[in-house]
Amino acid sequence: MIKKLLIANRGEIALRIIRAARELGIRTVAVYSEADRASLHVRFADEAVCIGPAAGKLSYLNIPSIIAAAEVTNADAIHPGYGFLAENATFAEICLESNLTFVGPSADSINRMGNKSVAKETMQAAGVPVVPGSEGIVESIDDARRVAEQVGYPVMLKAVAGGGGKGMRYVETAADLDRAYATARGEAEAAFGNGDVYIEKFIEEPRHIEIQVFADAHGNVVHLNERECSIQRRHQKLIEEAPSPIMTPELRAAMGEAAVKGTRSVDYRGAGTIEFLVDKHRNFYFMEMNTRIQVEHPVTEQSMGYDLIQEQLIVAAGERLTIQQKDPVLHSIECRINAEDPYKDFRPSPGRIESLNFPGGPGVRVDSHIYQGYTIPPHYDSMVAKLITFAPTRTEAIAKMRRALDEFVIEGIETTLPFHRKMMVNKDFIAGTFDTKYLDTHDWKA
Repeated sequence: MIKKLLIANRGEIALRIIRAARELGIRTVAVYSEADRASLHVRFADEAVCIGPAAGKLSYLNIPSIIAAAEVTNADAIHPGYGFLAENATFAEICLESNLTFVGPSADSINRMGNKSVAKETMQAAGVPVVPGSEGIVESIDDARRVAEQVGYPVMLKAVAGGGGKGMRYVETAADLDRAYATARGEAEAAFGNGDVYIEKFIEEPRHIEIQVFADAHGNVVHLNERECSIQRRHQKLIEEAPSPIMTPELRAAMGEAAVKGTRSVDYRGAGTIEFLVDKHRNFYFMEMNTRIQVEHPVTEQSMGYDLIQEQLIVAAGERLTIQQKDPVLHSIECRINAEDPYKDFRPSPGRIESLNFPGGPGVRVDSHIYQGYTIPPHYDSMVAKLITFAPTRTEAIAKMRRALDEFVIEGIETTLPFHRKMMVNKDFIAGTFDTKYLDTHDWKA
């Protein structure tokens, strides 16, 4: 087993990893930027090393500083969490070259799944359904016109190296294509240093449903069922749940089988997520694979009764999977609490937390790194907490979430708590009749 683990991340996920490691008897090393000196992950780790100034590129993305921190503390493994370097194949390779266990898949697996065009081709070859579209990147506007006519409008332009909705454009008619193509390429180049884009058929009334997968070094691969992630804004997830309210046993079996086939095809190891779009007819199509633990992993943990972070550490140490494929045992819902003002177009709201009360009671979990008096820095992602509820049924999980949101108090900054309170009484959310475009077409404040 790993003896000392360096966590190359910050905030709630760093704290979550520290807790999982401690229960396994693994010592931990926190790294932190100058802006995060007062963060809880720094306080709770066995050791802590400052790796640079506030800017992420000078600290949490600074590979030499992170490797040096591992060397001076005699860490033998690194967990990247999510975001930052979690899906950086170069970082995974450098860890290997530095005799450090990288808690995640191989650099080769990350590379193959990180390029969306290559990932699509890989999944197609493995027999996983994919959205009709271009075979690889579209090299020119003429190429884009030809492909769009073949698959039929409307279509989506997507950045090959994309994420978070950047380099993505909806194209309703041929008249819209030229401008959208130029805009998507420019945005992708600015965000990722790679302006390549590809085309996919636009899916009607899409649901964003992902399958959690796990694989070890001994050839064992399992899926841990699905997560519903369709409540999102500008391609950023806001609410997740497991299982999905539209799921049937037949659809779960088919999607799970496809996810396992796709995972095997890239000789994967560790935790991963195969993301699908599901149309109104329950046809499903591969969208992408995330080669890391997800922000929303707690809903799978609570619906299945597993600790996914501990399983990552077990698998990274070369052990066999200890978890089994089975149906969900509980229903779980997660609300992402962000330091944003939902009444002002979700504008970021960093600052000092003057008063704080976390909810509690049966079936309630809070993953967070904040505390009363803590100042949320403006340099990083705005998420400050994840509120998770779990119960035997979806109706009960929603009722617990309503109660927990009423107990949740954060004063001194604006947060998305009001948005979530509205959604938990929203008739369409309660009925499960929503898709990824719901917040674009409905007023959540109504």
